[in-house]
Amino acid sequence: MDTRTNFYNTNGIRLHVAQAGPNDGKVILFLHGFPEFWYGWEKQLRFFSEQGWLAVAPDQRGYNLSTKPEGVEAYTVDELTQDMAELIPQLTDRKVVLVGHDWGGAIAWNLALHHSHLLEKLVILNMPHPVVMHHHLTHNPKQMLRSWYAGFFQIPWLPETLNSSFDFKLLESTMAKSAQPNTFSQQDLEKYKEAWRQPGALEAMINWYRAYKYNQIEPSQKVEVPTLMLWGKQDQFLGTELALPSIDQCQNGQLIFLKEATHWFHHEQPDRVNKLILDFLSV
Repeated sequence: MDTRTNFYNTNGIRLHVAQAGPNDGKVILFLHGFPEFWYGWEKQLRFFSEQGWLAVAPDQRGYNLSTKPEGVEAYTVDELTQDMAELIPQLTDRKVVLVGHDWGGAIAWNLALHHSHLLEKLVILNMPHPVVMHHHLTHNPKQMLRSWYAGFFQIPWLPETLNSSFDFKLLESTMAKSAQPNTFSQQDLEKYKEAWRQPGALEAMINWYRAYKYNQIEPSQKVEVPTLMLWGKQDQFLGTELALPSIDQCQNGQLIFLKEATHWFHHEQPDRVNKLILDFLSV
């Protein structure tokens, strides 16, 4: 696979962006979550570029080689969304297919709600609609317990210190233990550590969580972009009960549960995930 990387100026910052496939191909844009970076989509970039797509995966703001602005308020969902709203027209003059996982899914939902003219189709991997997420974080004790780490991340400097200690042992083991056995190779984890070691990266990544209190949770509005939602039922961080109410927020939505899959199912079952997405795009 011929993966190349470029820098794009967008919303006052520089985004480091990986691309594979023909420059004149239709764009499928992949948004990673915490604590990944563009490399988390490597298997998807390979597959879709081979299908003739221009497959694109940025390091989002604060991650790996992209700009890491100072201050928590630089990481609100609206700022992160604007990054992508300004990136897309630089990639193509056509509508794109947008795929988001975890925090990348939160940005994808927001783009679909506020910049739907940029999107042809939307694919969400294990991330609830923002209204559903907020409701469960404030009313569902089970989900509050699952999201305990988001509360811990509000503390200054301590999360960065603990997560970076012993060569990122805590962050590494959290990823590995919450996935199916052998999902992440040692080589994969070394690539992640290299991204986490970038100056200011860990603080910036955690600032996404700290900025949540500044996000505007707006009255529920239906997503008009045709949407496919894939949900791993063994996710330790997000309860399955968040999936159905989220797809109900879509005018034209399809929900598929992956029974044995965890939060990391695009790594665990890449062939199946790629085929499900491709089938959705072929309709």
